[in-house]
Amino acid sequence: MQVIDRKDNPLLNRVEIRFVWNHPNSPTPDLSQMIAAAAKAEPGAKEDLVFIKDVSTRFGMPRTTGLALIYSSEEASSIAPNFIVKRHNRVSGEESSAEG
Repeated sequence: MQVIDRKDNPLLNRVEIRFVWNHPNSPTPDLSQMIAAAAKAEPGAKEDLVFIKDVSTRFGMPRTTGLALIYSSEEASSIAPNFIVKRHNRVSGEESSAEG
């Protein structure tokens, strides 16, 4: 995973990372792989506070682009839309805690 743009957003207590992932001879990375790579790219980031948005893979090209939103705290991550939180909780196996 290659970070193209990194932007601090102090108003929302998050870091926004736009990335490109070249994956020749392998399938498109799944959500859990993207979360782990984004957490590794940002020092001190926790995987449960990383949310991936705007993922796009062009047909026939082994290149995926996307946006990772890395929040500084669980309180700050409460502004993330519910459908994104539920999608990420399904990946981590915490579906029951996302209800509400």
